[in-house]
Parts: sequence; structure tokens; C-alpha cells
Amino acid sequence: MSQNTPGHSRGLKKTHKATIAGVAALGAAALTLSLVPGNGSTETEPQALNTSQKVAWSYDAGSPQAKALAASVTDQQSTIGLKAKQEAAAKAKAAAAAKAKAAKAEAKAKADAAAKKRAAEAKAAAKAKAAAKKRAATKTAASRSVTRTPVFANNLDGWIREALYIMDKHNIPGTYHGLHKNIMRESSGNPYAINNWDINARNGVPSKGLLQVIYPTFKAYHVKGTKFDQYDPVANLVAAANYAADRYGSIDNVNSAY
Repeated sequence: MSQNTPGHSRGLKKTHKATIAGVAALGAAALTLSLVPGNGSTETEPQALNTSQKVAWSYDAGSPQAKALAASVTDQQSTIGLKAKQEAAAKAKAAAAAKAKAAKAEAKAKADAAAKKRAAEAKAAAKAKAAAKKRAATKTAASRSVTRTPVFANNLDGWIREALYIMDKHNIPGTYHGLHKNIMRESSGNPYAINNWDINARNGVPSKGLLQVIYPTFKAYHVKGTKFDQYDPVANLVAAANYAADRYGSIDNVNSAY
């Protein structure tokens, strides 16, 4: 007979599918088996299962599936932990590198500033030293100039000696005797002597001074550094000696009116 007894199942002609829902954590997962009609069932209406037809599955940590799952979870956790450690190490390394770079930049900036300061101080010191050296040289030159420039008496002897001193600087020949003898003949040693009766006077250019020089001659043979004044004794002597050197070779060669 193929009659079914209510509440019982012979051979379970229905096809069942098992669904695993919710593996929450290692060692505490629960499996629930739900029975649903298969696609190949001959019945038109699904038959509900009563309480005795529901099966509860307990998690077995020793099963191959559990071991594989545990190993997979452990591998994933190890990978995540390793990655976190690597990221932390990379961040720490980057932070250390940035700190070292900043410290190096700061040290370089301080070194550059110190170098610039030293260079500026050295430049200022060199400039001050050069200025001091220049002042010392100027002072020394002035001192030597004062020392080397003799003081001449304000008389005939002093005028002749000063004239000879200037003549020597300008390579104008002449001696003390040559100047003195011509002075005595021309003016008797009077620096303000003037000739108002000869041909030069009649021409409007009288002879003046110690060596009786006319203005055109004085102007043409005046020596720079002496006064531009016919009556100045030194200027008169030097101009006359310069003219005599040009015309006669030296004032020493003049023995008469010239």
C-alpha cells in the first residue's frame, strides 16, 4: 500500500535544500537548516513542517570546514595586522624623514646666515682697514711733504733759494750765483723795482721785479705753483730763469740786459 499516515513521512518524496546562514565568529557559529520544496515536487501546495521537522545544527570546531574557515580568518587577520604594521612603519619613516629634512634645512639656513654675517663683518673690517691705511698713507705723505718742503726766509737769500728749489722740480737750469748776479744788475734786490723809461715802458709793458721781466714774458714763462704776480719775488725769478733757459740755455749765461 502507498497510503501515507498523517504526521509521518515515508522516504520524504520532497526535495530539500540546506541553506547556511550566519557564521558569526570562530567557535560560536550556528547553522540552521531550512527545508523548502524542490522544483521537482509533484505536489501543487507546499506542506509546512512542524516543530519536530526543524533540525538545528551545532558548530563543530574539529570539522575540516571549520578548520579551513579558521585558517582563512587567521590568514586574513595576519594580513590585516601586517598591513597595518607596514602602514604605521611607513608613516613613522615618512615623519622621521620629514623631521630630518626640516632639521637639515634649518641647520643650513642658520649656517648660511652665519656665513653671510661673517662675510659682511669681514667686508666691513677690510673696508675699515683700507680706509685706515689710506688715511695713514695720506697723513704720512703730508708729513713727508711738510718735512721735505724747507722753510725759506723772506729776504733776498730766501727768495733765491726757494726759486732754485722750484726750478729743480721743473728741471730749469740755474745756480745761486747766476740768479744773484743778474738780480744785482737788474734791480739791486728790490722786488718792486720798475723801469718806466726804456723801450718796453714806451710800449706800455714796463719791466718789473727782481729780474725786470715784462708782462708778456712773465705770462708766457710763468711756472705753475708760483703766484701769478710780476712783483712776487719767487714767481719773478722762476719765470725769468725759465725764459733765460729757453733763450740762452741758463740764467747763468746771461751777463747783460736780456
